[in-house]
Amino acid sequence: MGMEIAKKIVEQELSIRAESLTQWSSCPKCGSTLLSKGMRPRQIKTLVGIVGFSRRVGRCRNGCRGVQQAPLDQELGLLAYQQTSLELMQMGCLLTVFVPFETACTLLEKLTGVKLSTATLWNWVQSAGKKACGYLEQELVLMNSGVEPIREVLPSDTESMPLIIGADGVMVPFRQQALTPKGKTVWREIKVAILARLGYRHSRTGKQYSQLHHRRLVAVLGDINAFKPRLWLEALRCGSRVSQVVWISDGGRGFWRLFQECFFGKSVAILDFYHAAQHLWQAAAALLDGRTTKARGWFEQLRHQLRHGEQEKVLADLAAATQYRSKPTKVMKTLRNVYAYFQAHEQHINYGLFKSMNLPLGSGMVESACKWLIQQRFKSVGMRWSEDGFNHLLHLRLAWVNGRFDHLFPNSTFSSPNR
Repeated sequence: MGMEIAKKIVEQELSIRAESLTQWSSCPKCGSTLLSKGMRPRQIKTLVGIVGFSRRVGRCRNGCRGVQQAPLDQELGLLAYQQTSLELMQMGCLLTVFVPFETACTLLEKLTGVKLSTATLWNWVQSAGKKACGYLEQELVLMNSGVEPIREVLPSDTESMPLIIGADGVMVPFRQQALTPKGKTVWREIKVAILARLGYRHSRTGKQYSQLHHRRLVAVLGDINAFKPRLWLEALRCGSRVSQVVWISDGGRGFWRLFQECFFGKSVAILDFYHAAQHLWQAAAALLDGRTTKARGWFEQLRHQLRHGEQEKVLADLAAATQYRSKPTKVMKTLRNVYAYFQAHEQHINYGLFKSMNLPLGSGMVESACKWLIQQRFKSVGMRWSEDGFNHLLHLRLAWVNGRFDHLFPNSTFSSPNR
């Protein structure tokens, strides 16, 4: 009932506006003043349903072809062949950020009474996503030319919090060939990063928990060289007056090379404790047979030492294990690889110090971001993506979580600064 009343109010308001005095402009071809040809009907699909109204249409009095004007259409910002309001397109694109296209069409019909095809919704997403990609490319070009992005304004208490940055990768299924579902599934890695301010909250019992504020996500279908400028751009946006920068990641070489190039010397770097513990188990299982109690006991001892700031003892034990000569070549290779892994990250495994600084020891925040941003939307049953389809929807999801979705629809009443 409320939707129907809203629709009637809109139609009545448009009828009143259509009856107002019209100032006709001149014909762009012959210069004569346009002549009113009476009222002509038009329909627009909107958030309150299909709105029908009539408005005055003017044509050239000398019969110039292709010259037609509807002042009310111009006042409303409607194009000549537009059948859908910008707000409805915005709502449709927003629904696809969270749910599949068919579900989005169903929800949109239930909410507005407007029935759309999945192809229509798909085209809207491609158009908005392409715009989002274009905005990002422009910002990257400006950054490369020395123009820094506009820094986001944060509340003073949030601005004083440490900036924590985490990075990880997640695999997504793609089609082998464009425009056809035929062929085998091709799995490609999406690199994801999260940037957030690290704050704290207290429970009723007084226990302290970490809490993320002002979260921003970065993601790219590409290699580390494509990922690097996007991460740096987002870091510049939210990096004003940072008291401390904290980098946390697993042992992926590409991410640590990125850390060395962009953040080394400016931040505290933490190797994800749980990935480090997995490498300790590899050493214990190789040296003492993972099925034995002795292997389990040695692993738990090393993990306890590593967790409580005794990384020197862990490195010493691993170094001693690499000196055994009676073990098979495969076992010795595993032990040497694990020792080299910890030796390369010696500065990143002081977990006792990190805990005393109230810093997180695990990369759960970026793994959670990978699940929400990528897996929940792009890895449902039967999904396989084209590169363009994936990129356009991904950029809409990024725009939403980063608070920039409304900028893609600048003329929408939802995006109006006065609303």
